[in-house]
Amino acid sequence: MKAIIVRDGAGKPELVEQPKPEPDAGEALVRTLRVGVDGTDHEVIAGSHGGSPADDDSLVLGHEAVGVVEEANGTDLNEGDVVVPTVRRPPNGSNPYFERDEPDMAPDGQYHERGIVGAHGFMAEYFTSPASALVRLSPELAEYGFLVEPISITEKAVEHADASRSAFEWNPESALVLGNGSLGLLTLAMFEQRFERTYCLGRRDRPDPTIDIIESLGSTYINSTDTPVPDIPDTYEAPDFIYEATGYAKHPFEAVEALAPNGVVAALGVPSDWTFELDGGRFHRELVLHNKAIVGSVNSNVRQFEAAVETLGSLSEPFLESLVTGVYDLDEFEAAFENDDRTIKNAIQFSRHEERR
Repeated sequence: MKAIIVRDGAGKPELVEQPKPEPDAGEALVRTLRVGVDGTDHEVIAGSHGGSPADDDSLVLGHEAVGVVEEANGTDLNEGDVVVPTVRRPPNGSNPYFERDEPDMAPDGQYHERGIVGAHGFMAEYFTSPASALVRLSPELAEYGFLVEPISITEKAVEHADASRSAFEWNPESALVLGNGSLGLLTLAMFEQRFERTYCLGRRDRPDPTIDIIESLGSTYINSTDTPVPDIPDTYEAPDFIYEATGYAKHPFEAVEALAPNGVVAALGVPSDWTFELDGGRFHRELVLHNKAIVGSVNSNVRQFEAAVETLGSLSEPFLESLVTGVYDLDEFEAAFENDDRTIKNAIQFSRHEERR
C-alpha cells in the first residue's frame, strides 16, 4: 500500500510503499478515505515537534482521518462503517489515564500520538486501530469526516472552560477567537450557535478568504495590526470567552486582561520558548479581583469525538466548502502541504467512500 512518511531529519514528506497492516485482536482494518493537513503536520515535518516510533527512523504522517471499516475482525464494528480514529494511544501497555478513558489528560511520556509522536499515523491507504478508538459517523458526513478531530479539540476546550465557570451562573454573550486559521474558523462556526456576538482576530489584510468566511458567519473581523488584543475592550467590548489558537505566547496573558469580569480564556496554542516582560502583579489582580480563569487544553477523548460528529452535522455545506480549499489525490500529495495565503484547509484523498477493494 502507499503511505506518506517523513524520514528523520529529511524535512519533507515522501510517498512510499509499505506492507498492508494486519489487525490484531480487538482491532479493525480501516480503508482510509481522507486525511487532513494542519499546522502540527508541518511542525512534525520540520522536526520541531513530535518524533518517529522508537524502533523506526521515519513516521507515517497524519492524525485527522476518516475511513471505512474494511475488516471488522470480530469487533463490534461492521464492515462498511464510516469511522474516525482518535489520536492518542498508550505507550507501553495501559495506564490510569487510558483506563479512565481520559487519554487526553495524560502528561508527557504517558501517551503516543498517531502521526505525531511515537506511533505511525493515518496517511496510508489502510490503517489498523482498536475498535474502542474508532468513532462512527453517518456516511453523509464522510466527505468532511477528517474535520471531526479538530472539532473535537474545541469540544474539549469549551467543556473545560464551562467547567471552570460551573460554580456560579454564567451566561456568556460574547466570544473572541484568536487566530483565523482552520481551527479558529471551525471554532467560530461552532460559536455562532451559542454566542450572541463573536469576533475573530487575525493578521491578514483584505481581500482574504478567511475574512470572507468570518463575515459570512456574522462575526466581526479584527486585524491585530490595527487593534491588538489589549485594545479590544475599548474598541469593541470585553468578551466573556476568549479562545486562543495562535501559539503567540503573549496572547493568553493579554487575553486575561481583555476578558469581561467572570470570563475565561481557553489556551490551545503551543508556542516555542520566549522570554518577555510581564506585570505579574497586574495579571494576578485581574484573575483574583474579577473572578477570571484561564484553562489550557490539548487533545480530546472519545466522548468529545462523538460530540464533534454531532457538531459536524450541524455545520452548513457552504461553510465547509469554503473552509476546505484543496483535496488532493496521492499523485499530487505535495500540493496538500503547500501553505500560502489562499490555503485554509487541505486534505489528501486516499480512496472514495463508494470504492470496494
